[in-house]
Amino acid sequence: MLKRVHFPSSPLPYLLVAPQLAITLIFFIWPASQAMYQSFLIEDAFGLGSEFVWFENFQILWEDSHYHAAFWRTAVFSVLVAALSMGFALILAGFAQRVVRGAMFYRTLLIWPYAIAPVLAGALWVFMFNPTLGILPYFLEFVGVTWNHYLNGGQAMALVILAAAWKQVAYNFLFYLAAMQSIPNSVIEAAAIDGAGPGRRFWTIIFPLISPTTFFLLVINMVYAFFETFGIIHAVTQGGPGSSTTILVYKVFNDGFVGLDLGGSAAQSVILMVLVIAMTVVQFRYVERKVEY
Repeated sequence: MLKRVHFPSSPLPYLLVAPQLAITLIFFIWPASQAMYQSFLIEDAFGLGSEFVWFENFQILWEDSHYHAAFWRTAVFSVLVAALSMGFALILAGFAQRVVRGAMFYRTLLIWPYAIAPVLAGALWVFMFNPTLGILPYFLEFVGVTWNHYLNGGQAMALVILAAAWKQVAYNFLFYLAAMQSIPNSVIEAAAIDGAGPGRRFWTIIFPLISPTTFFLLVINMVYAFFETFGIIHAVTQGGPGSSTTILVYKVFNDGFVGLDLGGSAAQSVILMVLVIAMTVVQFRYVERKVEY
């Protein structure tokens, strides 16, 4: 008969987890609960009074054409940022996988941009594309393109998309490179012996095998485009010209801290939180289904 084993209880595991729990409670749970509460209020801009209005803030957003435009602008922005950063990272990972001499040096150079803060990344691209001092507008003049993202909304959106995608390439590169290195060489060699060229080996063997990584990165990049590009947009265009680069996260800031519409800003942040939770649930369900198979 097997004897039941009893392990002595210790407070050490709880002490080790306590700092992370405290950070989660202070910087996520409490602000999220405050945002949900404030989304049901109309507040005085100076905090002198408030009125409970239930879902009126959400109803106003539902009927606001400016919010609808910001929503679709954010959808286009996030899709393009994810596609550009993931596509370029996939190409770089494919080339880095083939490098033999100096591979670690090249990989280190490709990872460095991830360490740059979003505001600094935005400032770097502002200097390069400055209509007066930037070097790239100077060369664009030779092909007949007059660059001025301070006046042209399409150019401003293109600039923030390029800056945001460039900032995220290094992160995607790391995951794609790790996924490619986990594929057994025997599989690639067998395809080469069968006569498959490099392109066919990539699309028929490598790309399908790294599809779970691709889906994971798709969700991560969408969340990044929704939330973490605020610093880039604030440094590059500040939502302008007009509102051509005002995505949802920047509209939350603009309405709350500039327009002082605290209730409406809180309602927008709740909608953003729901969107991110939904994307996380989709990712979790996808991974869970893959594990079952």
